[in-house]
Amino acid sequence: MATMRRVVNRAIILGRANSTAVCGGFTGGAAVRHVAPYVTCSSSSSQCLSQKLVDRLSLTNPYSAHSVRFGSSAASSLAQDVQSNSSVRSEEGFKPKDVVLFQYEACPFCNKVKAFLDYYAIPYKVVEVNPMNKKEIKWSDYKKVPILTVDGQQMVDSSEIIDKLVKGIRPGYDLDADEEKKWREWVDNHLVHVLSPNIYRSVSEALESFDYITTQGNFSLSERFVAKYGGAAAMYFVSKKLKKKHNITDERAALYGAAEQWVDALKGRKFLGGMDPNLADLAVFGVLRPIRHLKSGRDMIENTQIGKWYSDMEQAVGQSCRLNSNS
Repeated sequence: MATMRRVVNRAIILGRANSTAVCGGFTGGAAVRHVAPYVTCSSSSSQCLSQKLVDRLSLTNPYSAHSVRFGSSAASSLAQDVQSNSSVRSEEGFKPKDVVLFQYEACPFCNKVKAFLDYYAIPYKVVEVNPMNKKEIKWSDYKKVPILTVDGQQMVDSSEIIDKLVKGIRPGYDLDADEEKKWREWVDNHLVHVLSPNIYRSVSEALESFDYITTQGNFSLSERFVAKYGGAAAMYFVSKKLKKKHNITDERAALYGAAEQWVDALKGRKFLGGMDPNLADLAVFGVLRPIRHLKSGRDMIENTQIGKWYSDMEQAVGQSCRLNSNS
């Protein structure tokens, strides 16, 4: 019982870095191979980063290119190739050599950070934290995830991490724009609280989620067994308390309502940011991406109008720039 309680407290409740909300386990089941797929980069190849930079700068037509310069020598080299064209506007000052994300694979706030890094073509390494002992982050006084280190500098809390990164990449970015700020806060304060009651709505859905958590997470064999079955059972009951806490009477209705609320906020635009995603788009996408191939995510796509935006975001964010572990 003590072991199960520890699993619930540390492994299953994968919350926001500065929150006690239960927000974990948003991907799972038989669709593991299809969830959040990525093509990894390696330090010896610039293919992933070069393609991402081409996409971000619209370099299929170099005379219409407009964007920022991203970190790594591959990105800098490609940016320099087109800098002679006067229509290219590059921002200097953010060229990290080593970006490492300490995470739980299923944590929605960790996925927010990854969506940002992928979109802005920032290569990063991932360290999967064992939620039982957290030995991977014993070096830090901060004992929650995500933690991002950029050339050795620690950053914590998903929204604060993104704020700091975007200021490094685009120093003139307005983080106080009313609409964007409103919807970023909506993600953290509303959307994430709708997800847990949905993914743990039934015993089968809870097991689906924990199948992914225990497969992708950093668990020992014994911890994996306890987490999958003990955790799924525990979170099934915890989800009922979350429903009450957040005044949710019908889980699916709340999920569909949140999805439609986001679609309404687009006001016919491709993205909230217009023709290109802004930080709110990336936050919503990052949080939803892990549940996409769960039953709750499939139901959401089938029963709301969010599917077109989601597909456009998949294309805009593109492949991951997560580095191979041996790079």
